[in-house]
Amino acid sequence: MNIRTLLETHVKAAMTAAGVPEECNPVIALSKKPEFGDYQANGAMGAAKTMGKKPRDIAQDIVNNLALDGIASKVDIAGPGFINIHLSPTWLSSQSNAALASDRLSIATAHEQHNVVIDYSSPNLAKEMHVGHIRSTIIGDTLARLLEFLGHRVIRQNHVGDWGTQFGMLIGELEQQMQAGEQATLALKDLETFYQQAKIHFDADPEFANTARQYVVRLQSGDEQILALWEKFREISLQHAQDAYQKLNITLTPSDVRGESFYNDDLPKVIEDLKACGLAKEDQGAQVVFLEELADKEGNPSVAIVQKKDGGYLYSTSDLAAIRYRVETLQADRVMVIVDSRQSLHLQQVFIIAKKAGFAPESVRLEHHAFGTMLGQDGKPFKTRSGGTVKLIELVDEAIDRAEKIIAEKDPALSNEERLSVAQKVGIGAIKYADLCKTRTNDYVFNWDTMLSFEGNTAPYLQYAYTRIQSIFRKAAMTPDNLTGDVSIASAEEHALAKQCLQLEEVLELVAADAYPHHLCNYLYELASLFMRFYEACPILKDEVTAEQRQSRLQLCHLTARSIHLGLDILGIETMDKM
Repeated sequence: MNIRTLLETHVKAAMTAAGVPEECNPVIALSKKPEFGDYQANGAMGAAKTMGKKPRDIAQDIVNNLALDGIASKVDIAGPGFINIHLSPTWLSSQSNAALASDRLSIATAHEQHNVVIDYSSPNLAKEMHVGHIRSTIIGDTLARLLEFLGHRVIRQNHVGDWGTQFGMLIGELEQQMQAGEQATLALKDLETFYQQAKIHFDADPEFANTARQYVVRLQSGDEQILALWEKFREISLQHAQDAYQKLNITLTPSDVRGESFYNDDLPKVIEDLKACGLAKEDQGAQVVFLEELADKEGNPSVAIVQKKDGGYLYSTSDLAAIRYRVETLQADRVMVIVDSRQSLHLQQVFIIAKKAGFAPESVRLEHHAFGTMLGQDGKPFKTRSGGTVKLIELVDEAIDRAEKIIAEKDPALSNEERLSVAQKVGIGAIKYADLCKTRTNDYVFNWDTMLSFEGNTAPYLQYAYTRIQSIFRKAAMTPDNLTGDVSIASAEEHALAKQCLQLEEVLELVAADAYPHHLCNYLYELASLFMRFYEACPILKDEVTAEQRQSRLQLCHLTARSIHLGLDILGIETMDKM
């Protein structure tokens, strides 16, 4: 049930009946104070400019034609022309009962279902995954889960860096270590150390450096021996990434990998096609596309190099090949690339070229969803105390360890097995939520104490709210399956909680449209906070509560728990019955 859409439909019909021009919109917004109702229709303000009438007069005409019988208990006008809509408790009760009876909480699937390609995570296989990969991975996975829930066909694409000049050096180092009797799996156990060893060897030994350069040529020309070594390196590197995904509860699988190497054979064809349509032109020996669309203040076009003068290709070339593959083969209607904000100009150039070259028709949405940087307490990019790169898997392990200590203090009665299980869910949930609850495009400061707190807008607070509801059912010696009564809203706290539960669909649709997961986080925090107020104001299991009230309030508890569970599940965060 999308309440906002329902009200927009009714208010729009009333505006039309009142003679308001078609181009004027209802402008439905949540009321900021209870005395102004639940929603406000603010379209009369904009219509006044178009019609040359007082907005309050227009608002009165709209209200006179507004048919919200059974939905609103009262509609009134405030100020210069705001229309306040007070939702009927009876209607909220019936909608709550319908949501409880639905496997999807009455949340509809998308009217138009699309093929959505989401490009996210994209680690470089020359190194182990580090904290710099966490935002793309977590944000991308949340969007994939959300769009699948809404009924779209989601195609995950892990555009890993598995091609390029550094692989000659790495393959050469791996070959030498294997010749010395080392097994490939053991040699690549610590990718960071292996990479550093190879780099030192490359810089110090001219003969090895020359061999590495030859290996690059042999790799690109399809030499079977070098390809076999490259494949071994790729296989072990991808397993490192997969281990991190599994710990973080990320839905990427090996079958989602489409590395740079996947597009290698298509790169010459990309250049040929760009030349054929007059986009790519030779400039100082390189193939360049000049983009007037991104010209600077002096009118100089933006320059995008698609092939170096030595014949080598760039990220722009492989990204163009990727777009063509996603459109032609995967039949994408929407391509979402989750990459940090430093890539904004690069992706602007690539998207414009792809459209102009016909690699992606105008009907296909090419979207770059940028994000800021995770910062340490010093306001600089997050590093270890010694200034080194923080490995992703080590960050996850530390989160679990810290969570286990907190859980042990809060509930010593938990068994070792229960404590470890809860710690894993709390620790990983804390990392993910700390990222997702921030506006995506902003930098944010990583703080262990804040993210693992059981107070405030954190994952542990939401997980605890869910657990608290489960404890209510245990105290009542019953399960949600045993409930027989309906929701019947009487108090202001019940009204606010039910309304918040029923707003989940409009929040999910908002995040699906703009790719800002913090909207969902804010919604869940407000939901948990409203539940706490409801719990304090509305007794559930006390003797003075009637059987009908108890059943109604338990149903409202269950609806809240299901809403929290669904929201957290979309964020990739697990819930638990005890903590």
